[in-house]
Amino acid sequence: MNVSATDERTRRILDAAVQLAETGGFAAVRLRDVAQTSGVALGTVYKRFRSKEELLVGVLGAKVTALRTRLREAPITGDTPLARIVGFFAAITEFLCERPNFGRAVVRSSSSGDPAMSERLAQFNYVMFELGSEALAPGRPLREPEVAMLVALQHVWFAALCAWAGSTYSTAQVGAQVESAARLMMYGVDRLPAVSPIRD
Repeated sequence: MNVSATDERTRRILDAAVQLAETGGFAAVRLRDVAQTSGVALGTVYKRFRSKEELLVGVLGAKVTALRTRLREAPITGDTPLARIVGFFAAITEFLCERPNFGRAVVRSSSSGDPAMSERLAQFNYVMFELGSEALAPGRPLREPEVAMLVALQHVWFAALCAWAGSTYSTAQVGAQVESAARLMMYGVDRLPAVSPIRD
């Protein structure tokens, strides 16, 4: 299938945002520079994305859609629900943090509180939940307690990711926070790791 001109321009805009963010972080993603780098008219950029925050969250949505395809081709494996859900969040963390400047810019944009981005963020959270569900309970719908647990783990993950963006946590510590929370929810306090998960 041929990519339409509209889709092609959007792809170039998103690619330019990634390039600028990874080079100079959040501050480097100016819509005028995105237009120049992508070769797309500034007015066209503004029609699709009203702010750089919305643009970066748009990049996040496109990337997580690509990740969904990858995970469905090579699903998260593990002998237990705990192993699979921890593996899922580890994969998501690696995917977002493999380009640190871009990842930090996306986290900053996602936590900006701009109401205009609610639809894009809701779409991202939906795909996250869908992928997490497939890892936690492959082949069947989640039970109500599992739904509540997965939603809570998404909140734990994002809070830990914000700490990573602020250089407080490493990516390993992000994963350790999620694992401790998942273990607590599944098995109780007695099965928590003996060592604090915020240490290396």
